[in-house]
Amino acid sequence: MSSYLLVRDPVVGQSILNLVDGERVSLGRAPTNHIVVHDERASRFHAEISQTSSGWSIRDLQSRNGTLLTGNPIESDQLLTAGDIVAIGRVEILFCEGDPPTDPVGVSSSGNGTSTNEMPADMEQWHASITHRRTKSSLLENIRETAGSVPRVGRAAAELCRLAFALGRAADSRAVAKLALESAIQGVGASRGVVLLPAVVANLMQADQQCISAELLESAAASPEPWSVAAIPRGVIATVLSSDEALLAGAALAVVVEAGARGKKEVRRSSISAPVRSGGKPVGVLHLEVESQEHEATPDDLEFVMAVCDALGVAIENLLAREILSTKLATTADENERLKRRLGDESQMIGSSSTLQAIISQIARVASTKATVLVRGESGTGKELVARAIHDGSDRNSGPFVCMNCAALSETLLESELFGHEKGAFTGATERKAGKFEAAHKGTLMLDEIGEMGSAIQAKFLRVLEGHPFERVGGSVRVQVDVRVVAATNRNLEEAVGAGAFRRDLYFRLKVVEILVPPLRKRPEDIESLAYHFLQRFAGETGRRVRTFTPLALEAMLAYHWPGNIRELRNCIERAVVLSQDEQIDLHELALSQLPLSSETGRGIASRAGPFVPTTIDEMERRHVLATLEAIGGNKTKAAAILGIERSTLDRKMARWVRK
Repeated sequence: MSSYLLVRDPVVGQSILNLVDGERVSLGRAPTNHIVVHDERASRFHAEISQTSSGWSIRDLQSRNGTLLTGNPIESDQLLTAGDIVAIGRVEILFCEGDPPTDPVGVSSSGNGTSTNEMPADMEQWHASITHRRTKSSLLENIRETAGSVPRVGRAAAELCRLAFALGRAADSRAVAKLALESAIQGVGASRGVVLLPAVVANLMQADQQCISAELLESAAASPEPWSVAAIPRGVIATVLSSDEALLAGAALAVVVEAGARGKKEVRRSSISAPVRSGGKPVGVLHLEVESQEHEATPDDLEFVMAVCDALGVAIENLLAREILSTKLATTADENERLKRRLGDESQMIGSSSTLQAIISQIARVASTKATVLVRGESGTGKELVARAIHDGSDRNSGPFVCMNCAALSETLLESELFGHEKGAFTGATERKAGKFEAAHKGTLMLDEIGEMGSAIQAKFLRVLEGHPFERVGGSVRVQVDVRVVAATNRNLEEAVGAGAFRRDLYFRLKVVEILVPPLRKRPEDIESLAYHFLQRFAGETGRRVRTFTPLALEAMLAYHWPGNIRELRNCIERAVVLSQDEQIDLHELALSQLPLSSETGRGIASRAGPFVPTTIDEMERRHVLATLEAIGGNKTKAAAILGIERSTLDRKMARWVRK
């Protein structure tokens, strides 16, 4: 029965060697062996496989590190059976019986008793000359432990310390590569060297990139500068990248080199090739060549170069992290500036009416004081804008501005939100939570709808307003805060005090300074300015090319009573911008509501709600026209503009209805 060997070598891949009856197969590091073992732990002539009367057997040739057969050291000749694995260093040789597979993927075969895992002659010679491999440097471990076994460790450690400081000051990947190369050349006494890194170093951080290929590398630093990187066999670089090991090769080679006017001289040539790692994977190579009559590269030099490469890898990672952080900081700064501009736009008080100017003047006088402010006005008039303006104009403007709507929560939840709670204070309180008062420390707390606050919380709230500490819900620790309170309401607090729903002492404590914000219908001069402000804002946000309003749309907005105040105007403009298909917003795109004025203003129109009553279209038109005239005080010109008809048409309709 025929037999063959399946060789698995991490350096050159898999190969098949057919065993020929009567022939011996040699294994070892020397290139003359039938199976060349590319591992520095292998001896030059390591083991031999031969045929006996009982079958094929293996013998260890008194190798330095021994030979393993199925995990056990070989003491004497061992008979091979199908499935046995011979291990020499990292190279595995599987003994198989039968016919070898036909062209298996990644496997080459030969039937002449010679392994065909061939490579270029220079690479074969380089692999055969490798004497030491390392995956990490002991110089970066405990110095005290290595000092006795690693020569020159003090000098090496000092050089690494100097290099670490220099790398920390470098500004880019080429600078750190140059520093690392200079340090490696000086420490080893190399004749020349090069650092190879990817062209785009940022690609090193890609999570999906497992292994970089030699073709993607280019020179990041070289010494001497004219030295051609092409002089390095690409196989050397590929081997270092694939094995992730530092290699010392050629220490025993003697070569003849030019010596200038003195002719030629014989020197020893050796090389060190080490991986530069980033993110735990090799991404580059540092290659040194030593040509000298006095000394050659040693395992200690290999240790030092590995330490330099690891320091270089960390420096590259730090540079990339710094670049990413710098980019994120710039992006965050731009976003922060954009949000500040937007917040400034949103908190800007738009208008030129004398009423608004009086409010702004009052805010300027109040902001610089510590007085509690009560802001009163209908819903949607901009009470929060007034509170923010007070905060921005005070010496607390660098502190937080916290808003809280007292009507949005039940009495129990409101107490927890305002004063915080301890863990276990109630069902669902799984951890301590700070309240709005603590969140607004050294800043301003704006309490909207203060008139909706329950009587039980009013007493606790009053004590905090008077400067006393408070306790969180379910706690006993006294908490002291420094907060300015701006309260707001659309309710008649005087009536609430008279009805006993609001504490009298709290009312007087809040009403230190009172600012009345009028409804939008009482300052019609500001409607157009506000409308264009919202138009520009929403057009910019949506990307629509809306520029202006038609005259009819402007007249309708000026005539409208705006029961929702500025909030309604803002929403109305936003809706019109979103739905508009032209550069102008027309009357029909405003979609003004037919809601009556709220009872808090003391003015309203009859509700249209009620049971269905059969009505002709002519009658519905008459009622609508009359309601429009009533809403604008009987001005027929404005009414005609709102209705979208000519003044003469309106007169004819009115005359017809009078005749009926």
